[in-house]
Amino acid sequence: MTTLQSVVRRRRALAAAGAVSAGLLVLSACDKPTPLATVTVGTASVHSEATCGGEGETLKTTDLAQCLKNKDIESIKVDPDDTVRFGVDPDIADEGWTILMNGQPLTDSSTKTYRTVPGSVFFNAQYGASGDSTLVTIKEGEQNVTGLWSFKLDKDS
Repeated sequence: MTTLQSVVRRRRALAAAGAVSAGLLVLSACDKPTPLATVTVGTASVHSEATCGGEGETLKTTDLAQCLKNKDIESIKVDPDDTVRFGVDPDIADEGWTILMNGQPLTDSSTKTYRTVPGSVFFNAQYGASGDSTLVTIKEGEQNVTGLWSFKLDKDS
């Protein structure tokens, strides 16, 4: 019986090794997710992977313009009296990042992972806002843009 038991054990070991190998093969085929950016207002928050890029390669100017027109983005309600908090993964912060409002720079580039902006800014015509909704984009990269994360801020008053 010992030889029968050892044969069974070898088969189980081979089956386990095969399952592990197959699992690793499946995982290696998966794309690594891009870093996340988060917008928080009060207790509500939304986060997103990159709308475009986010994988370390420089984006073309034509791609940037197209990305800023993307309509399939996360949205969050903002009371003008609230503070809007922006957070980015350290991978984004390491490259430097800027907050854009309707495609125009709202802040200087930063290497911090967290920034705050008064909610009233996003609905103030002085800063280029119009209407009750504003497109806010986080741009990764100081010289060369390597990623964009976009969010829609809806006025909640």
